[in-house]
Amino acid sequence: MFFKHIHTDKSTKARAGLIQTDHGAIETPIFMPVGTQATVKTLSPDELTAAQAQIILGNTYHLYMRPGADLIEEFGGLHRFMNWNKPMLTDSGGYQVFSLKELRKIDPKGVTFHSHLDGSKHYFTPASVLAVQQKLGSDIMMVLDECAPYPSNREYAQASNQLTVEWAREARELYESHEFLYGHKQFLFGIVQGSTFKDIREQSAKELVKLDFPGYSIGGLAVGEPKEEMYELTDFCTDFLPAEKPRYLMGVGMPEDILESIARGVDMFDCVIPTRNARNGTVFTSKGKMVLKAAKFKHDQNPIDSDCTCYTCKNFTRGYLRHLYNANEILGLRLATIHNIHFYLWLVTEARKHILDNTFATWKEEILEQVTSTVESSNTKP
Repeated sequence: MFFKHIHTDKSTKARAGLIQTDHGAIETPIFMPVGTQATVKTLSPDELTAAQAQIILGNTYHLYMRPGADLIEEFGGLHRFMNWNKPMLTDSGGYQVFSLKELRKIDPKGVTFHSHLDGSKHYFTPASVLAVQQKLGSDIMMVLDECAPYPSNREYAQASNQLTVEWAREARELYESHEFLYGHKQFLFGIVQGSTFKDIREQSAKELVKLDFPGYSIGGLAVGEPKEEMYELTDFCTDFLPAEKPRYLMGVGMPEDILESIARGVDMFDCVIPTRNARNGTVFTSKGKMVLKAAKFKHDQNPIDSDCTCYTCKNFTRGYLRHLYNANEILGLRLATIHNIHFYLWLVTEARKHILDNTFATWKEEILEQVTSTVESSNTKP
């Protein structure tokens, strides 16, 4: 069984589950650190493992461009190429292609686009994207879809979703004869689209459920719409997705967004926010957010978070980290990234515990008040 639904919180739609892959089990809800180009920026696989990462994400578009799927196949797949022996998900690259805007052209069979690296011309189809992910060897693959921009008019959203469903149908049929190159099974997810139109979202979900994918994603959110609208649409979409299949909300990643979406029945998340923000000097904690570059932390001898057990918090002070940033030392970026990834995985682990105890709703309100605050400095010794 690929997914086991273990328990739903009595007061919300929050779920605890278990995804089983040939590279190991994944306890849900789960956050997936983003390894865009076969690496989670600044971190080694050992550091990801120490942070309790159960699954990471790779980007099909970027890996297709560099170093290329054929080269990764020479190395025996993405797991061997980057020395990651746990589960991995690859997206379809569709979001990156469609974000190119002036550099791509859509037709009923696929999308023509020009590389952001050298301007070279390429063509993605449902079949070619599946073939690339076959060579990458990820445990979970995504179908090619079109992510409608925000805002979109109704006519565009309807046509865009229809194309996404047709491409999903093609990919689902090809998946039946899909060859597993490296001896482990790969699972394919469909992607619900429809912009901000509920009836199109409902139509999308129902059509995809008929195709019986192993799992389902909700795409096209966190692209500029107000947060309350994102939460409302997420809540709406999960009502149409089967309880016995995992649900993945793509690209959503502020701590409060993850918690609110877990409450609305989502199991899986990914986002570059914890790694990107760490490189820019912002860290997330159980007591709120802080910008380590700020002068107020110059004399602060406390760890980022006194309740955190990550390597960074056990060994370094806020004042030292501020110094590293101001001196442009790479270690600062690494230490902050270690902390942020640890915090995100701690957050979803705690959510799972409270779901199983039927205390998620109360805990969520308490932790939300904390994580959305701003941490002040303390010049006193811990």
